[in-house]
Parts: sequence; structure tokens; C-alpha cells
Amino acid sequence: MLKEQMVIPGVYDALGAKIAQRAGFGAMFQTGYGTSASLFGMPDYGFVGAAETVDNARRICRAVSAPVIVDADTGYGNALSVWKITRELCDAGAAGMFLEDQKWPKRCGHMQGKEVIPQEEYTEKLGAALDARQDEDFVIVARTDSRATEGLDSAIGRSRQNLKTGADAVFIEAPDTIQEMERIGREIKAPLVANMIEGGATPAFTAKKLAEMGFGIVLYPLSALYAGAFAMAGVLEELKKSGDTSAYTGRLLTFNQFNEVVGLEEFRDMEKKFSRK
Repeated sequence: MLKEQMVIPGVYDALGAKIAQRAGFGAMFQTGYGTSASLFGMPDYGFVGAAETVDNARRICRAVSAPVIVDADTGYGNALSVWKITRELCDAGAAGMFLEDQKWPKRCGHMQGKEVIPQEEYTEKLGAALDARQDEDFVIVARTDSRATEGLDSAIGRSRQNLKTGADAVFIEAPDTIQEMERIGREIKAPLVANMIEGGATPAFTAKKLAEMGFGIVLYPLSALYAGAFAMAGVLEELKKSGDTSAYTGRLLTFNQFNEVVGLEEFRDMEKKFSRK
């Protein structure tokens, strides 16, 4: 069991990961939704594949020292595909992964039209991930989307089976009432994930309230993505309208502040170290 609750932000690129680390977060989550949006400008609708997920994980993990847990979607195939991507994520430096039971092509868990694979098939895929990890500290979170398709009883049953298989934590996606969330917390005594998406299907609660309900991992996967898109849209609309960004003074990082975020001084020092005397 977790000793204390973890609140984990979602990131989708190396810059965002650096900012999350500077904000003091002890772990972060590479969001598939954000990866699809940032790489392709497309929705979380099954467009991201294994190669894009692993490449993005490698870039993010190199940029920060904090643990990065990666959204591996469905594992992009059968049990062998799951085994392969688990090994690749370990090699990329990831600290863990989420693996879900949707049919491919998957979609965001708060969207309509989801389907799930049989539990027996998912158990094989989860077992492959557990076999492939090269470090017992590599966290594997078993996610089920069956609450939307089969009901909460099925989702709880699947989660219990996933714990028996060996998952480190379980995640029932998109419960839509406080009563459902309270029931999940009562009936599953294991590390539980709460997914807080602004405007999503699940009601928003404070971390304290979620802890009282039994949720030890509180994920905010899209907050940074939505905030960044909002800020970018605002400044670009202002630039288009007025021809400059003076109205945004105080709402932008300065040149020097941004250089600090990306570690310019460190590279200047390296440049001096390696230059000819």
C-alpha cells in the first residue's frame, strides 16, 4: 500500500516535464491524450502507436530526474506486443506504465463508444508486462474501461483479478458519481487511481477528499495541456488583433526566465569546459 497519497500531473513533452519537476512534483505521467495532441494535433482516438509512445518517453525521461509513468494505452497489440513495449519503456528510463483493456483502436476513457477485450485476454497482456519488466520497482497500473460498457460490478471484478495477476495498482476509468467512487474505495483495498479531467465524466474532488475515499494516486493528466493551449490561444489572438503582445506583459516568461528553465547556464559552462584554452 502507498504510505502517502501522490498527486501526479500529466506531461506530454520534455519542456512540460522540466516545468513539472521545477514545480516540485515527485513523479509525472506521460499522457497519451497529450502525446496525440502535441505530436499530431489529433484526438486521443487510437492514432498514437508504440513507436511514438516510446520515443516520447525517451525524450521526457532524459529531460528530468523525477520518475515518469507512461500511458502505454492497450500495449498496441497482443501479449507479445505488450512484452516488447514494456521492455522498451524500461530501456527508455520510465518508472512505470498504465495498461488498459480497451479494444483497439482505443479512445480517451472519457469519450463515448469504448469497447473492452475479454478479461482472459487482458490477463495475458498484464502477465506479459509483469514478465517483461526488468526492475520490480517498475510500476504497472492495470486500467479497466469496463465500467462504461459492462457496469461497475464488472469493473470491480476485473480490477480484483488484475490485482491477483500482480498489478501494482488498479484504475477504474470514468466513474461518474461520488457513490461509485466511494464504492470503489470500499471494495478494493489496494492502491487506486483517481483520474481528474477538467470537464470529464468523473466528478472533481480535492486530493484530501479522494484520500478519504481510498484513492492513493490522484492523476491530473490534462491540466497542463489545457492550460498551455488556453494561454497559447490567448496570446496569439492578441498578437493577431493588435500586432504586438504588450497586453501580455507579466503573463509570459521573459527570455532569461525561459533560458533558466531549459538550463542554458549549464550548457554555457559545458561549452567553456570543452573549448580550447
